[in-house]
Amino acid sequence: MIISSPTDYRRAAQKRLPPFLFHYIDGGAYREQTLKRNEADLADIALKQCVLRNMSSLDLSTRVFGEKLALPIALAPVGLTGMYARRGEVQAAKAAENKGIPFTMSTVSVCPIEEVAPEIKRPMWFQLYVLRDRGFMKNVLERAKASGVKTLVFTVDMPVPGARYRDKHSGMSGPFAASRRVLQAMTHPRWAFDVGVFGKPHDLGNISAYRGEPTKLEDYIGWLGANFDPSISWKDLEWIREFWDGPMIIKGILNEQDARDALSFGAEGIVVSNHGGRQLDGVLSTARALPAIANAVKDKLSIFVDSGIRNGLDVVRMIALGADCTLLGRSFIYALAADGQRGVENLLDLYKQEMHVAMTLCGAKSIRDLSLGSLDSQP
Repeated sequence: MIISSPTDYRRAAQKRLPPFLFHYIDGGAYREQTLKRNEADLADIALKQCVLRNMSSLDLSTRVFGEKLALPIALAPVGLTGMYARRGEVQAAKAAENKGIPFTMSTVSVCPIEEVAPEIKRPMWFQLYVLRDRGFMKNVLERAKASGVKTLVFTVDMPVPGARYRDKHSGMSGPFAASRRVLQAMTHPRWAFDVGVFGKPHDLGNISAYRGEPTKLEDYIGWLGANFDPSISWKDLEWIREFWDGPMIIKGILNEQDARDALSFGAEGIVVSNHGGRQLDGVLSTARALPAIANAVKDKLSIFVDSGIRNGLDVVRMIALGADCTLLGRSFIYALAADGQRGVENLLDLYKQEMHVAMTLCGAKSIRDLSLGSLDSQP
């Protein structure tokens, strides 16, 4: 199929992937209301067109923690990225490096840290969950440091897994899930050979390295449920703050008080996020939550945002609403599933082109020029 926009990759991924994988990345929690609002609320924000401003020179780059980014974009941590393309974390990391932006590895990646880090020169970021097994957390942080990781993304909005009904319908979980996944793979031979056969091992690489034995995907949902820690509080994070001497980003902030608490805790950044609508359905979209949070902590720490960003115009909108940088999750996974590293690189080129047009017609010569004044409407 012809790929002319970032959103075309969703349809291409749906054709390529077995349903259990497509719906795992595509779905949200409960009735998926927040999932829908993330996109709709952001798309409803009107940009302010300004013309005849001599836009012959345009700079889309930015700096985060002293690191230059070619675009105000990073690839977000996504679990099981290696199931969407052969050794998918490696392909995504290479694509990000080639386009001058960071790649963030998930705790529950298929490829372990030690497989991905040597494949790139740019230090990747690493995402960590709050888990009951503090030994695993310490082990994986030590391994991340040893691999050159400087930036830690700490996800705090998943003390328990969200209720994702699509997963049971699709075969990701629920009755006869394993046999259903095998049947689906048989009807998607391109994926079955590229990933199912030649993309092995299929396990949670970072967890397997710690346990000393494979943590198979059959154990994935059960392992997460058994290891998430609902008793966690800010006090429980203090040992991580003391241990980690690089930038720490707290991911999963949706209100001003939590943003202030993250600042008091000593975080260098936050991610305004509702986990892509995959945790608590019915909460605010990130486009609606972001302005108040930015008003509370802007210029005191770095503000990232995810959820609902599907094109370059959405990146421009989020920066204008107060973010310093955006994170792409589903968007890059669709491209990775459709065409591997090449798909992710093309996706980022499309984002860049769309940002260039939007900023030119908004009269913004640099990322710093984007503000609430660049908008004709706000959420």
